[in-house]
Amino acid sequence: MAWWHEAGVDLLVDDAPRNWLQPPRVATARGSSPTVEATATPVARQAPRPAPVPAAPVRPDLPDTLDALQAWIASDPAAPEARWGTPRIAPAGDPASGVMIVTDLPDEDDASEGRLLGGAAGRLFDRMLAAIGRDRASIYLGSLASARPVGGRIDSAHQDKLAHILGRHIQMARPKRLLLLGDAPNRALLGMGFLAARGSLRIINHGGIRIEAVASFHPRQLLKQPALKGEAWRDLLLLNGGPGQ
Repeated sequence: MAWWHEAGVDLLVDDAPRNWLQPPRVATARGSSPTVEATATPVARQAPRPAPVPAAPVRPDLPDTLDALQAWIASDPAAPEARWGTPRIAPAGDPASGVMIVTDLPDEDDASEGRLLGGAAGRLFDRMLAAIGRDRASIYLGSLASARPVGGRIDSAHQDKLAHILGRHIQMARPKRLLLLGDAPNRALLGMGFLAARGSLRIINHGGIRIEAVASFHPRQLLKQPALKGEAWRDLLLLNGGPGQ
């Protein structure tokens, strides 16, 4: 009782919950005046409100042709990268080559060179292409983000929009095979990291188009870990239709 008293309870009302807002029920007996009968009806419980459904992410209206989409990516103010305040770099190369290579975002050296995969990573990339008999003119090179965020990472608020744009980009370019460099493009298109996606051809069905994708290391990672170049070579052979297919 002392515990209840300290909790502020000083009167026992009833053993069962009572609906104090319900009007009293009047009961009459023969030869007597009406009396008020207290009710012990439990308090009605309100049904829980359904959880609000989050609004679908706003996706920009995109052009209908590849040329128009390339221009939109490079300069349109509606693109997600427009507010980042850093230079945008358009895709380059030959869309008709049948091979599209996708990186995550421009590196710091890319803006000064005006192209994706510049600097030391770009020189390694060029050697990788030469090893399978290609160069930048015989592939189509694009990126998940056309500009580099100030922090150097794509935040979750932009990932869905950028993945949607990249999907449309691939649908218009219609490559036969994709090479996805690093983690972000693989998560955007395959829903998994590149380490889990490596080792076999992955099939992407987008907009009625069936495309074979190969996951591999980004050249910047190969510069930091040269021992991985042998693994990257196997990925290039897979892209080129060689051993491991």
